[in-house]
Amino acid sequence: MLLQAAGLALLAALSPAALLITAVYLGSAQPRRTSTFYLAGAVLMSTILAVAGLVVLRTAGLSRPDHHASRYGLRLGLGLLLVVVGFAVIARRRRRRDQPRKQRQGLVSRMVASPSPRSAFVVGILVFAPGVTFLAALQVVATAKASVELTVVAVALIVLLDALLVWLPLLFHLIAPGMTERRLKTFNGWLRAHSGPLLVGVIFVVGAIMIIDGSSGLIAGK
Repeated sequence: MLLQAAGLALLAALSPAALLITAVYLGSAQPRRTSTFYLAGAVLMSTILAVAGLVVLRTAGLSRPDHHASRYGLRLGLGLLLVVVGFAVIARRRRRRDQPRKQRQGLVSRMVASPSPRSAFVVGILVFAPGVTFLAALQVVATAKASVELTVVAVALIVLLDALLVWLPLLFHLIAPGMTERRLKTFNGWLRAHSGPLLVGVIFVVGAIMIIDGSSGLIAGK
């Protein structure tokens, strides 16, 4: 259970937007303070989502043996939803490519453009709002028949991995600030150019995992 949840959480953490924002904050006037507030917002949002999701799924009784079909049906449904989301992202990117570029920025982009600890905290909350890939990792824990102690460890691990692209660069910045900023700037250019395919790839991989897991569970339960 831990291994599967950690693997899905790691895939969910591969967010180009989260890393791009981290790079911006680490290159700001107050890099460590701003990035720490960004991390605090991310961890707060992930923790609230994890606890709320766990309570809802556990209340539904999906971890009970007599809910085998419902448990694996949920996983199959999440997998299919992820595939639909993946195709929707592809379609949206094609529409944007065909349309003239607009200069208008979204709320998060405007807040990131003027870095401050307070705005960084809010950005952390907004960027780490509910995602299907995060829910896919959480449902593995919520639908497993595990002890309270193991469940707490698993949820903490999911939250930690979900914010990986925030705390890991910050940790490197504390050890070697100059080198970290240079590497992030270089990686930033590559990420901006390939963020779309990377995001779609992660969505389809997690979707395929959930479809295979859900289908095999439903077949085995017959």
